[in-house]
Amino acid sequence: MLFLALGAAMALTACNNQEEQQTAKATDAEEANTGLRIAYVEVDTLMNQYQFCRDYNLVLNKKAENIQNTLAEKQRALQQHYAAMQKKYESNGFTTRDELERAQNSLQKEQQNLAELEQRLGNELAAENAKLTEEMRDSIQMFLKTYNKSKKYDFILTKQGDNILLANAKYDITNQVVAGLNKRYKAKPDVKKATEKKTEKKD
Repeated sequence: MLFLALGAAMALTACNNQEEQQTAKATDAEEANTGLRIAYVEVDTLMNQYQFCRDYNLVLNKKAENIQNTLAEKQRALQQHYAAMQKKYESNGFTTRDELERAQNSLQKEQQNLAELEQRLGNELAAENAKLTEEMRDSIQMFLKTYNKSKKYDFILTKQGDNILLANAKYDITNQVVAGLNKRYKAKPDVKKATEKKTEKKD
């Protein structure tokens, strides 16, 4: 699932501390003449190797799977209800028009409930997705602020797909960023438990 990719790209925006830059230029004229210091991070690699992304992709995929299973079960029950009503109608099982209308209303209510459930569960998943994306973005930005105190890059860019057509590999700091992020990352107890269960099933 690529739910976090946009958040990662947004987090790895221009990383430029003007105050530090001005201080560095004022105290070191030689450095001031070297031009911009730029680095980039491969978003796809970050998404695959940052443990935060891996853990929460598992969690959200599991929740999405549970939602699909719940909705599929409700849909099967609705289809069975419809089939039973149709069979009863074709065999003249409804003795009065009022009885038929009540059965039809009941079926319509089930359809409405299913649609509302689908909407609610979808909204809940989207909200959690957005929350986790924000958490991931904050974690990346906090790390980069610390990381860049010593590196003093003017810009840290994202490389995703063809958004950067050509880049010298010597400016690639992806591995450093991923290693630093993973060192800081501590999985929450519920997430750790969920991911451990997933690993046990694979074994």
